Order: sequence, then C-alpha cells, then structure tokens
Amino acid sequence: MAASTIWIPLLAGLLAGLGGTEAQQTTLQPVVGRLFVHTLDRETFLRVPEHVAVPPTVPVTYHANLQGHPDLPRWLRYTQRSPHHPGFLYGSPTPEDRGHQVIEVIAYNRDSFDTTPQRLVLLIRDAEGPLLPYQAEFLVRSHDVEEVLPSTPASRFLTVLGGLWEPGELQLLNITSALDRGGRVPLPIEGRKEGVYIKVGSASPFSTCLKMVASPDSHARCAQGQPPLLSCYDTLASHFRVDWCNVSLVDKSVPEPADEVPTRGDGILERDPFFCPPTEAAARDFLTDALVTLLVPLLVALLLTLLLAYIMCCRREGRLKRDLATSDIQMVHHCTIRGNTEELRQMAASREVPRPLSTLPMFNVRTGQQLPPQVDSAQVPLILDQH
Repeated sequence: MAASTIWIPLLAGLLAGLGGTEAQQTTLQPVVGRLFVHTLDRETFLRVPEHVAVPPTVPVTYHANLQGHPDLPRWLRYTQRSPHHPGFLYGSPTPEDRGHQVIEVIAYNRDSFDTTPQRLVLLIRDAEGPLLPYQAEFLVRSHDVEEVLPSTPASRFLTVLGGLWEPGELQLLNITSALDRGGRVPLPIEGRKEGVYIKVGSASPFSTCLKMVASPDSHARCAQGQPPLLSCYDTLASHFRVDWCNVSLVDKSVPEPADEVPTRGDGILERDPFFCPPTEAAARDFLTDALVTLLVPLLVALLLTLLLAYIMCCRREGRLKRDLATSDIQMVHHCTIRGNTEELRQMAASREVPRPLSTLPMFNVRTGQQLPPQVDSAQVPLILDQH
C-alpha cells in the first residue's frame, strides 16, 4: 500500500507533465574524438517565473535515453551525485557515431512529482584543426567524475598539466569514472574518492618527464611498490593527486604498418630437401591382426566361463554323499534331537492343566473378599489358604 501511494501520484504527474507540456529543444554540436559535457540544471527544467530563484532544496532527478531506444548511445554516459546536485551527460563520440542523434531527457521534481521533458538534438561532426596524435591518460584519485566535468576543474587540469608537456595546446579527449574501468567503490570515509581517468591530447610531442614516467623502469618500480621515476616537478600535486603508476602514453604520429594480405597459393607445398616422404607403400594384410584382436579375448572369456561352470555345477558334493560320509552315531543323534523337539511341541499344544497359582486373584483389601465364588480349593494360592 505504501508503494502504491507513492507511485500513483508519480505516474499521474508524469502523464500530466507529458500531456500538457511541450518538450524544450536544444541543439548541441559534439565533436568526434573530443570530450562532450552537457549539464542538466534545475533552473532549465523547473517552471518558475524569471524573477523567482529556484529553491536549492528542491530535489530533481533526470532520466535520459536515445529517442526510440530505452538507453543512451554507447558513447554517452549520465551521472548525478544526488537529487540536490546537477546531472551531467558526457562522453566522447566515435567516427561511427557521426551524424544526427536525439536525446530525450525527463526531469522529475521529487517534491511535487512534476515532470518536464527536454529534447537534445546532437549534431556530431568531425574535428577541425590539427590532429592530436600524442595522447596521454592520467588517473586522478583525488576527485570524482562529477567534480571534474564542470569547465573550471577541467581547465585547471589542462593548465597545470601544461608545465609537464612540451609547449602546445592541450585538449580533453575523454573523461571516465574509475568505477567504469573496474575500480572499487571507496569506503564512506572523508577524503576517499572514486577516482577518474582523464585523457588529454596534443599536437606537441611528449616531454622527457612523461616519457620517463611511462618507461619500463618506472613500471618495474611500481610493481615493487616504489614510486616511479619523475625527473621534473609535479605541478599537479597542489590541485590533483595523480597516480603516476597508471599513466599511459599513446603516440599516433607514426602510422601503423598495414597488415599484409596473405596470397592464396595453388595448395601444393614446395619441395623440402630435409623431408623425404616414402614414394611407395608396401601392401599389408590386416586379416591376421583382426583375428588376433577379436578371437584372443573371446577365447579367454570362453575358458573363464567353462571354468566357472565346472566349479559351480560339477564340484557339488550332494546330500547322499554327505550322508554317507557322516557316522551313524551322529546321524542317530541328529534324528533323535529332531524327533524329541517335535514331540515336545505336540505335548505343549495338547496339554490340559489348571491355571498357575500365580495368575489367580488374591485377597482384596478394599472389599475384604478372600475367595471368589465356586473356586476349587486345590487352586487357591498358598497365602489365601492359610486364612
């Protein structure tokens, strides 16, 4: 009953909101291979007058999906820390996602159960400007993904990271929560964060400092529990706690060699001087081998069967032989025992003797009766006969 009282007003508000409110439409232009972030604010969805501020205590949650589908496209993610915080749609589109996509967003007011729909039209286009072949990914353990998605922390990270990179423009390529990469949910202790992976690209090559961090020697030190090699000053330490053992560098400036296409031959192997197969095989007769394989086990089984039949059937002594081998005195003694037993059984079955004295009634203390009426004095117990 409690669940029905909660869901009925919610569904009623949903239907009323969908039927009476036109969905707001916003056009956005994500770029292939670049980070896309869209903030879902309460001010955009709640219907309040312009001169009235939105109360900060109004809880609002969001539900987003691709139009005609129950979930978001695979490149786009949604996150919201709590109903009192804004929601975020973020991700990095791939070349396969290029084109037109429509995202439907519904905001739920948890106090009044009002719903407000919104349509986001995404026009995904190719990136303009120089390519970013040098890409690096950092694991920041001091932040959650919601804390890095706003523009201010992301810009601060790029600014501070510029001190460790060769001079050039840095751009955010992708941001992923550590939980989506197999990380564990931290304990509810102050200062523990989920962690976030930040992928950065640039047209400038990596600095010597970054190359040293990603070198095999640094990985070997990390495997032993030691800090990696860092030849420069960690400019990120004042704002971000980066796990330098989880830094990966990707250099796409050198094109990868194309895979060789195998050529189909005629199916005949070339002559090998070290392998000389026999040219002719001598004819063999397998009849003897087949007879030996089949007849030997059958003969052994037949011999065992005959031996068992002889032991079970032909080696029995018989009753007559046992009687002849038994002495006459033992036979008479055995027959006498059996005869006496039968005779005793017949006598016990046909005897007529009076009831034992122990089964007759004794003196009744309550009534004072000593003998039952018409009782044979020979069958009176000894105790009663003395009175």
